[in-house]
Amino acid sequence: MSEITLHPDRLFPTDPSIRSVARSLYQEVADLPIVSPHGHVDPALLVDDEPFPDPANLLVVPDHYVTRLLHAHGVSFDRLGVPPGSANGADPRAIWRTFCEHWWAFRGTPSRYWLEAELVEVFGIRTPPSAENADILYDQLAARLASDDCRPRALFERFGIEVLATTDDPCDDLSPHRALAEDADFKGRVIPTFRPDAYLNPMRADWADRIAKLGEVSGQDTSSYAGYIAALEQRRAYFKANGGTATDHGADDAGSESLSEADATRIFAATLAGTAAGEEQVAFRRHMLSEMARMACDDGLVMQLHPCVLRDHHTSTFETFGRDVGGDLPVAAEYTRALRPLLNRYGTHPNFRIVLFTTDEDVFGREIAPLAGFYPSVFVGAPWWFTDTPDAIIRFREAVTDTAGFHKTAGFVDDTRAYCSIPARHDMARRLDCSYLARLVTEHRLPEDEALDTARDLAYRLPAETFRVA
Repeated sequence: MSEITLHPDRLFPTDPSIRSVARSLYQEVADLPIVSPHGHVDPALLVDDEPFPDPANLLVVPDHYVTRLLHAHGVSFDRLGVPPGSANGADPRAIWRTFCEHWWAFRGTPSRYWLEAELVEVFGIRTPPSAENADILYDQLAARLASDDCRPRALFERFGIEVLATTDDPCDDLSPHRALAEDADFKGRVIPTFRPDAYLNPMRADWADRIAKLGEVSGQDTSSYAGYIAALEQRRAYFKANGGTATDHGADDAGSESLSEADATRIFAATLAGTAAGEEQVAFRRHMLSEMARMACDDGLVMQLHPCVLRDHHTSTFETFGRDVGGDLPVAAEYTRALRPLLNRYGTHPNFRIVLFTTDEDVFGREIAPLAGFYPSVFVGAPWWFTDTPDAIIRFREAVTDTAGFHKTAGFVDDTRAYCSIPARHDMARRLDCSYLARLVTEHRLPEDEALDTARDLAYRLPAETFRVA
C-alpha cells in the first residue's frame, strides 16, 4: 500500500506558469497565524488540557462530515458513538475499525484531504487507513495522543491559532472563556459567539422553557415581551464583556420584516399561552432577526447569518440521536427580498455589520455579492459546510470578485468541531486563494505585489477585521 503523500503543490493549478506564481504567493502566507472566527470547539478542552481519550473520539466522532458519510454508506450512528459524549457504549476501537474499513468512501472529498493532512502533519503517520491496519494505526495514534506535545494546548500553539471563536448558548455562563482569559500560561484568545436561534423561534417545542431559563440567567422578567427583549440585550452585553465579538443566526429563512411593538407583544404572549397561530410565530421569528440587527447597531456585535437549511431532515434520526449529527440539508435560498426590510433600516448604520453565509452556491453571485457590493454593512461569508470544497471555493471567488471584490469578503471560517482539522482547513483555503490570485496575475489582471497583499488580507487581516477581533 502506498504512503500518504502531501504534495507541496497540492491544489495549485496544473499550468506551470500559474502554479509557479501560486507557489510564490502561498509561501508568503502559509505560516500566518490562524484567525478562526466561526467554529464549534468546546472551550473546556483547552481549560482542562487533558490528553485526548482515543483516536476515534478525536478524529471521527465529533466530525459530522465524517460520520454523515459513513451513515450514507449504511453505518448506523450508534456504531459511531454519535452524538459526541453519548453513553451508548460504542467501543472507540470498534468505531476506528469501522472508519478505516470505509476509507475508500472519502476518495475525492475535502474530508479525505483534511484527514490525510491531520495524520501526516499532526501525528506523523503516512499509512493510509484500511481494514487490515486499523488496529495498528489505532495503537500508533493512541501512543501519540499520550504525549505532551499532542495535548490540546500544545496543539493550539503548534497550529498557530491566534483567535478561536466558539459557538455558545445565550444562557451559558462562559466560565471556560473566563478561565482561559485569566490564565497567564495560555497565550491565545478563545472568544464566545452568541447563538440565540433557540430563543428567537417560538415554533420550537422547548421555546417557553428556554425563555424561562433566559429570565433566570439574566435577572429579567421574561413573562413579558419587554422583559424578553431586555434579557437578550443583557446576555449580549455579558457575552461582549467576556470577549465576544459576534452573534450567529441560522434561521429557517432570511425574512426580516419588523412587527409593531403591539403586535410583537401580542404574539409573544399568545405563544407563551400556547394560542399563537403558526403564521404569527413565523412573523415573530422574522421580527426577531430584525431586532438582532437593531441590537447589533447598539453593541457592535457582528451578525452572522446562514439561513435556508432544513434541519433534522430525517425525523427518526433526530428523535433517536438529537440535533447536529449530520441530518441538516440545504434548500434554495433567497436574500435580496428577504433582507430588504432589515437593510432598509440598518444597512447603512455605521456600527452595523452582517456577514452572509450560504449553502446555496447560486446566490453567491446573484444576491450576496451584489448586496455586499452596495451596502457598507454587508460582507460575503466564505464557502462553508457543503461548499467548503476545493472546486466550490474557486467557484466562489469567480462568482463574487467581479461584483464585490476581495475586500468585502470575510476571510475563511473552518466551522468545525474537529479540532485537529483546523490547520488543514485554513491551509486549503490559503492554497486555493493563492491559486485564484495567481491566475489573475498571469492573465495580467493584477500586479503580483497587489496579489501578495491580497493573499495576506484574505488569510489574516480580513477575518480579524471583519469579525472585529483585531
